[in-house]
Amino acid sequence: MNYETLLYEKENGIAVVVLNRPRQRNALSLRMKEELGHVFGVIEQDEEVKAAILTGGETAFCSGADIKERSTMQMTQAEFYFERRKSHEFYCKLENCEKPVIAAMSGVAVGGGCELALVCDLRVASESVRMGFPEVKIGMIPAAGGTQRLPRLIGVARAKEILYTGEFIDAREAYRIGLVNRVVPVDRLMEEARSLAGKLVDYPPLSVKFMKRAVNTGMQLDLASALDYEAHISAMLGTSEDRVEGFKAFVEKRKPIFKGR
Repeated sequence: MNYETLLYEKENGIAVVVLNRPRQRNALSLRMKEELGHVFGVIEQDEEVKAAILTGGETAFCSGADIKERSTMQMTQAEFYFERRKSHEFYCKLENCEKPVIAAMSGVAVGGGCELALVCDLRVASESVRMGFPEVKIGMIPAAGGTQRLPRLIGVARAKEILYTGEFIDAREAYRIGLVNRVVPVDRLMEEARSLAGKLVDYPPLSVKFMKRAVNTGMQLDLASALDYEAHISAMLGTSEDRVEGFKAFVEKRKPIFKGR
């Protein structure tokens, strides 16, 4: 597939997806969502890829939905509901990608762009980043998971303040409340994201893949069910070739060679 709104490359086990609509500050058009869904399907199936980075460059991560495009759409209430359901499916597809995904953000990461960051596993922000949900100011709510994922990540009280006011927060505040994992200067953003992804590439793929499933699925369950699910995953990994190799390498005091089996 030839991408009109994205750039894609992979090197040393790391896939890099760059949102590429700079004039629109990487606003999420329908075409971009289609292409993102496709490229993450490619990433998931590519055994050479062990981790992915999603970025928008140094100026803007993503300014949210393409409002100009959406303003021309006419839908009934029922049609709007099912359109929102499809949007949820898109975000969930990215969230449940089997490979760990790191958001590398500069400039605005707001509205649907902030929701895009929330479905990534880790978030690295430059000092220029501004995050938030301005939907309340135009008579809407964040309806691609923002009202649900944000409170799960940073707590209900802080999430409500961000959602209700529609105000943006800077990188330091985002780090303080746990919305981002790291903050770096703009010119070090991709270096930091690649360094973090590089650490994940060296770990056994099955452990990382099932760790992600354990956390993502467990967050939707009660504690007893989540612990049982964790035990189930641990039992599967306990019989893997990589677990045997990891234990053997530890005893022999050497670097393990993992094969993803």
